[in-house]
Amino acid sequence: MKSKLLVLLTVLSILTVLGVACAAPAPAPVEQPEEAAPAEESAPPAEEAGEAAFVGAWPYQVPPTGHFNSYVTNALVLGIYRDLMEQPLAMYRWADGSWMPLLATDWELVPPDTFTLNLREGVTWSDGSGFTAQDVISTFTLGRVMGWTVWQYVDEIEAPDDHTVSFHMAVPSTVVPRYVLRQAIVADSVYGEFAEKAQAIFDEGKGRDSDEMQALRQEFEAFRPGEMVVSGPFKVDPDSITESQLTLVKVPTAWNADQVGFDKVVLYNGETPTITPVVLAKEIDYATHGFPPATEAQFESEGIRVLRPPIFTGPALYVNHDIYPLNVKKVRQAIAYAINRDENATVSLDESAIRQQYMVGFSDNLAPLWISEADLGKLNPYEYDPAKAEEMFKDVGFTKADDGVWVDDEGNRMEFELTAPAEFADWSAAAENLAEQLTKFGIKTTVRGITFTQHPTDVRQGKFELAIREWGAGHPHPHFSYVTNFFSYNFVSAPTPGSTAPQSAAGPGMNYPLEQDTEVMGEVDLAALVVRAADGLDEAAQKEKVTEIALVYNELLPQIPLWERYGNNPTPPGVRVTGWPSDDAPIMQNSPYADSFVIMMILDGTLQPPE
Repeated sequence: MKSKLLVLLTVLSILTVLGVACAAPAPAPVEQPEEAAPAEESAPPAEEAGEAAFVGAWPYQVPPTGHFNSYVTNALVLGIYRDLMEQPLAMYRWADGSWMPLLATDWELVPPDTFTLNLREGVTWSDGSGFTAQDVISTFTLGRVMGWTVWQYVDEIEAPDDHTVSFHMAVPSTVVPRYVLRQAIVADSVYGEFAEKAQAIFDEGKGRDSDEMQALRQEFEAFRPGEMVVSGPFKVDPDSITESQLTLVKVPTAWNADQVGFDKVVLYNGETPTITPVVLAKEIDYATHGFPPATEAQFESEGIRVLRPPIFTGPALYVNHDIYPLNVKKVRQAIAYAINRDENATVSLDESAIRQQYMVGFSDNLAPLWISEADLGKLNPYEYDPAKAEEMFKDVGFTKADDGVWVDDEGNRMEFELTAPAEFADWSAAAENLAEQLTKFGIKTTVRGITFTQHPTDVRQGKFELAIREWGAGHPHPHFSYVTNFFSYNFVSAPTPGSTAPQSAAGPGMNYPLEQDTEVMGEVDLAALVVRAADGLDEAAQKEKVTEIALVYNELLPQIPLWERYGNNPTPPGVRVTGWPSDDAPIMQNSPYADSFVIMMILDGTLQPPE
């Protein structure tokens, strides 16, 4: 019973912490307008009144569907660009493990159970109110209403004074600092009334499932502020929002406004097909979309630089475990041997895709940091070996029909539909190649593209046979990746707070039971393993737990990782932005999505308009 509760709590909050990404391996679906005006018809944004503009791209919904309640579906938080507006307490530098302080100046993890922050003084919100500890408390109180994962570890937040906040950990864990520091902080002047009501209900001993809290949540989700009140140097100009683009205008009273060299940030609306021609016209300074190899070649021929930072995640083949024989471990292992993942990576993103080697459900870049060399040697890399795959199928009683299609031991032909988000060029290419490979092997596979806003909902509702979705997460602790692998699309009992998944997203998902019998560890409770992987303040002890779950994942393959994605982010040098670092600069070890290197370089002044 306890493990089921842990699953529910985790599912209810994962995407809030993990963040979202435009055409990213772990994208929160953001509907784009059905008939968005072609971006090339818009006036070049950087030519207006001589203002210095940084021009990017991110898909969004126009009002009234798009709105400014940052906790609710279709909020105009704009992915990585939210860190320029509703700022977090800090951002992480992956190369050396240090932090870039933002709304917090310093912090301390105090054994055995306290995480304390000192907040930046002199910060003013865009509505003129002062930034204090109450803003942090209100942010996390409403997060408790919405089921944020941090509340699995934290049971109380206190403010000894206006600029100090202490998080008491009922379950001490080294992941608490990241959950806290990377959370965007919202203004108490906007959300405080709801936070006060929620705290009063909690103080009465009533939980999230009480009638009172459910009524408050319904009222809160209908709340629509007129604008986003921000602590950072930019805010959305509501009057600028069109179906093709919007503008973030400078907030001159922001505490770090003087460090930022741009007067505004313009974002084009759309996914890869819409954004590609605007990049080629050099009207966009930076984009995170998954551009196919042929498009990359066009960029480079036009003198557009392509950045390739690590993303620490990638696409996987998801199977519906409610369908026999996909729910048989040996069948999934055989399928892994039958897939040439090098080929799948190359046709999808060429240099920006590298096949998974360790097959542990989190980044190959991180695996040696958490797993000993001896234990890495125990992992099955599932090297391409169709003969071995065929032998394994025969071992479980499968035969081939006259037309070359495998027939399982119950007489069912191995014929499946594979779905993928249609607008994601990289994932669509992966799906097409995967279907060709599987069909050639004898698993007849047809591909159906589904609009990227609907596809994660279909998977969460269990409306698929095979699907391309993400493995892992772009965060430094493997705990976050395993939450994605085991919970995000598995027995989803409610919409994920902070994501833009529709309310209808609840469902059985991939139907993978979290209590499993394994060869490497015997009977395991995967929900408990995921939580235990982040327990305590001793990282050495955590490494032992991470190793256990890595070995289990490598054996079970609840989904089959295909390749790890690296960025293929275009930027035309010197058009509107200067200061781009070399490929081997430490900041380029940051993901384009989690702790975006571009956002950090805008904030610290590394990126500037040309003189």
